[in-house]
Amino acid sequence: MPETHKVRAKLFVISMPPTLKNHLSLLTKEELINHILNLDKKFKQVKEYHQFMVLPNEDIAVEKFKKVIENEFFPIRGLPKMRLSVARGAITDAGKMNLSAKSKAHLMLYYVETGVRFTNDFGDINEQFYSSMESMFLSALKHMQKEGLLSEFEDRAKCIVEETSGIGWGFHDTLGDYFYNFYQ
Repeated sequence: MPETHKVRAKLFVISMPPTLKNHLSLLTKEELINHILNLDKKFKQVKEYHQFMVLPNEDIAVEKFKKVIENEFFPIRGLPKMRLSVARGAITDAGKMNLSAKSKAHLMLYYVETGVRFTNDFGDINEQFYSSMESMFLSALKHMQKEGLLSEFEDRAKCIVEETSGIGWGFHDTLGDYFYNFYQ
């Protein structure tokens, strides 16, 4: 097992409740392996996490999360569901996969870009929708600032603001204020 996986495994064991930690420490290696394999069978997210841990391919993971976001606004079949919790959940799930800061920033901006495109295609939505987009945009800017990625994503962030120029609810003004607070 590579050293990084050993460190992750130790961190996982340390953060477990004492009763679970005690229970797992009593299992043989084979029982522990079977336990992990059963978790993979029962829980899709556990299986995806283990697959990413063993064969990390960030590009494939990012595309998977982008499809989840895209499908909420522009499904291949049927009407848009616009479940913001599902689309935002893709970004939360990406964070759990330990993707790079750059990939996380990319997904956060993609969420907002997709929402802006949806509004421009279908017209004004509602305040909750715009609040979610504004919140994600601000979170993305803060994340990019913290990770030293602001300059790398400046053009995309500016384009988002420009694409909102005709949208109501003060959406354009809010995104513009956020943008100019980070890019002066």
